[in-house]
Amino acid sequence: MSTLDATRAELALVVLYLNKAEARDKICRAIQYGSKFLSNGEPGTAQNVDKSTSLARKVFRLFKFVNDLHSLISPTPQGTPLPLILLGKSKNALLSTFLFLDQIVWLGRTGIYKNKERAELIGRISLFCWMGSSVCTTLVELGELGRLSASKKNLEKDLKNTNKYQNDQYLSKLKKSNERSLALVKAVMDLVVAVGLLQLAPKKVTPRVTGGFGFASSLISCYQLLPSPQKIKTT
Repeated sequence: MSTLDATRAELALVVLYLNKAEARDKICRAIQYGSKFLSNGEPGTAQNVDKSTSLARKVFRLFKFVNDLHSLISPTPQGTPLPLILLGKSKNALLSTFLFLDQIVWLGRTGIYKNKERAELIGRISLFCWMGSSVCTTLVELGELGRLSASKKNLEKDLKNTNKYQNDQYLSKLKKSNERSLALVKAVMDLVVAVGLLQLAPKKVTPRVTGGFGFASSLISCYQLLPSPQKIKTT
C-alpha cells in the first residue's frame, strides 16, 4: 500500500468516525469536562467554554431518549439472568428519563421555558436519573464480567492440552471481557461525575475532580466509538 493509499484509508476512518452524531457529542463532552477541570469552578474563559459546550451538547441529544425507550421494550438475549435483565431495563428507563428531562432543561436555558426554578429542579432530577443509570450499568457490567469469567474458566478446562490463544471462541470471550472491563471503568467514572454535578460531596468531589473524571470518561467513550478498519472496505 502506497503512502497516499494509507493516508486515504486513515482519512476514511476519520470521516466515518465524525459522521456519527454520538462521536461528535463525546468529543464535545471531552471539551466540556476538560474545561471544567481547567476552570475548577472559577469564572473565566474555561468556565465559559464549559457552559457553552454543555448547552450545545443538549442539542445533539434532542429525542435521543427514544433510543433507550426502544431498548427498554426490546427483548433481552436468551439465557440472561433475571437480576441482570431487571438492572438492564432499569438502566434504560432511567437513562431515557434523564434524556427526556434534559430537553426541558435545554428549553429553560434557552429561555423558551420561562419557569427557571422548575427547570432547575427538573435538571437536578434528571441528574439523579443519570446517576441511577450509572449505578445500574456498574452492576450489570460486574454481573456480565462474572458470567464471562465463569465461561472462560470452563472453556480453559476444555482447551487444557491446546493453546487457548489460538481458539477463536476463547479470543472472542477475552475481547468481550476487555470491553466489559472498560465499560465498567467508564460507568464508575460517570458515577463520580454525577456525584460532582449534584454536589453530594462538594469537599471531596470538587469541580476539578468532576472535570477530570468526566474528561477521562469522555476519552473512553470516544475510544469505544472508534470504527474498525474492516468497515472501510464495505463503505
